[in-house]
Amino acid sequence: MSKKVNLNADLGESFGAWSMGADELILPLIGSANLACGFHAGDPLVMRNTLRLAKKNGVSVGAHPAYPDLQGFGRRRMTIAADELEAIILYQIGALSGLARAEGTEVTHVKPHGALSNMACENDKIAETVARAIKAHNSDLILLAPALSPLAAAGKAADLKVVQEIFADRAYLDDGQLVPRSRPDAMIHGADNALAHVEAMLSEGAIVCASGKRLPTEIGSICVHGDGPDAVEIARHLRQALEGKGYELVGLPALV
Repeated sequence: MSKKVNLNADLGESFGAWSMGADELILPLIGSANLACGFHAGDPLVMRNTLRLAKKNGVSVGAHPAYPDLQGFGRRRMTIAADELEAIILYQIGALSGLARAEGTEVTHVKPHGALSNMACENDKIAETVARAIKAHNSDLILLAPALSPLAAAGKAADLKVVQEIFADRAYLDDGQLVPRSRPDAMIHGADNALAHVEAMLSEGAIVCASGKRLPTEIGSICVHGDGPDAVEIARHLRQALEGKGYELVGLPALV
């Protein structure tokens, strides 16, 4: 019997005349797509077109909400009151959900982006705000959250369906947080290195930190950042290798 696992990527991050990523190439390789909702990237037309592509490829779709930070690609930290942050997240999920409905599909999960995700993985109050916003929109939505994070814990405490993810192209600190992008060792470069990183974590059922430390955890999904130069190659390499090892690659709803 094969073991189910999900491959996800952050997509729909073009904006106006500015193009980001190779969505048409990566969508046939993944099971779930996290779509930018206009606050860090994406715009209504990009969102709608990406929804159409995802539907064509049988890929489940999630909202990828962020802080309102187009210039910083959602990677700059912000201090926002809980009630305002909840509304910001609801606004983005609602926008994508409305477009999805018009295209005869639906949003099945939510994955916070960038600084919002990082801060929710450090701060219980922010994590609780994210979970509260998701539940307020639709309690059946899946929260896709970094493994062993306060965000994953907040989702479970709010009775949301939670799938924990690891990152194919990012290194980890000893506390399970991602190595900051400001450091030269933050990224895992190349398809072979990313595959070795993922295979080690799946085989051991643990986050493998840059130091060699192991942090046991459940792993349901693997993220490939769609804006990376090696994204398509990494996704293809991972899919082929995992299927060769007997894994069944599925959409997020199939995991819950």
